[in-house]
Amino acid sequence: MSAVLSPAPVSVRPLRTVSVVAGRFVLRFGLLAVLCWVWQRATEAAANPYFPTPLQILDRMRTLWFAGPASHLWTSAPLWTDVAPSLVRMLIGWLGGSLLGAVIGVSAGAFPTVRRMVDPAAQFLRALPTPAILPVFLIVFGANDVMRVLVIAFGCTWPVLLNAMQATGAIDPVARDTARTLRLGPVRRLVQVDLCYATPAIVAGMRVGLSLALVLMVLSEWVVATSGLGFFLVDSQRHFEFAGMWAAMVALGVLGYVFNTVFTTLEHRALRWHRHSRARHD
Repeated sequence: MSAVLSPAPVSVRPLRTVSVVAGRFVLRFGLLAVLCWVWQRATEAAANPYFPTPLQILDRMRTLWFAGPASHLWTSAPLWTDVAPSLVRMLIGWLGGSLLGAVIGVSAGAFPTVRRMVDPAAQFLRALPTPAILPVFLIVFGANDVMRVLVIAFGCTWPVLLNAMQATGAIDPVARDTARTLRLGPVRRLVQVDLCYATPAIVAGMRVGLSLALVLMVLSEWVVATSGLGFFLVDSQRHFEFAGMWAAMVALGVLGYVFNTVFTTLEHRALRWHRHSRARHD
């Protein structure tokens, strides 16, 4: 008798993986796609010059920033004069403010004397709206990139500082006693105990500060600026170039989403040890 060959079993795991990925993609971007479709239809029907359609906005973004040759990765000169300087100032101010907030916050939380000195000033300064003190920075430092970086750093300092101070002050006394028993010096105790406990709170403050940095970047470029995405937005508004104005706003939204996504991914990987330690503790 001839053997009957049965068909090889088909694995359904790749199909499940594709369906899961597709489902997540639809769940994340489905509502956004619907809103863009409604936006397109509504602006087409209105035919209002103040409200260009999303396709017109995308075409304006392409002609502004992505109409260059292939040798330059299709980027245009305005991308490096409008967008790149803004991002550099934003990242420097955000990192500088986060570092300053982490150092002061951890020190204030670890040492009660430092906390009594820092807390009143921190509570007062963080309550001041950054737009209200922008003229002070303008008078003291002038209308230059240093002023804009310092404005961003000022606004980004407080979420990190207050989070770090609160987290460090709430450390289990047993951990501090253990460090003293092991005869760790103040610096090693500050780094190996206080900073370790405060890292998740510092990262959470940095995430809040990242969104603030984007807002403050635009705000600082509205005042006596000659370049930057915020300047381009206001300049387009003054010259009634509404497609360019909307292109700048859409670009800011896209940049905010990209920065948040990248930071969340890095945060998830960097704080993996924290989640594992909590899981073992639970």
